[in-house]
Amino acid sequence: QVHVVESGGGSVQAGDSLRLSCAASGRTSGSYAMGWFRQAPGKEREFAAGINWSGGSTAYGDSVKGRFTISRANAKNTVYLQMNSLKPEDTAVYYCAARIEAGVGVRNNEYDYWGQGTQVTVSS
Repeated sequence: QVHVVESGGGSVQAGDSLRLSCAASGRTSGSYAMGWFRQAPGKEREFAAGINWSGGSTAYGDSVKGRFTISRANAKNTVYLQMNSLKPEDTAVYYCAARIEAGVGVRNNEYDYWGQGTQVTVSS
């Protein structure tokens, strides 16, 4: 069992930056990929970013590519999502997820453990 907890959400203005963190605990001794998803009101959960176990491979959703950066610090069992040039349409609950596979996953059903989410609100 892997437990993930997100932090760092908040309310910002358009154009601002925000960094989300996700701390993993529990059975983290194996190789696992991590991802960030987001869900806006009335919309389906969508893939934002993913990173493989080593951190050498990443993937991004089209709507965040070029603005968001995912990274990880395995010594701290932590994954980060640096969000720059935020837009009102980035407003959503952001979820961190862990995948008990080493490779990057881009779909909801590829992830095994989910956090409770952290709210990000971007105003114009």
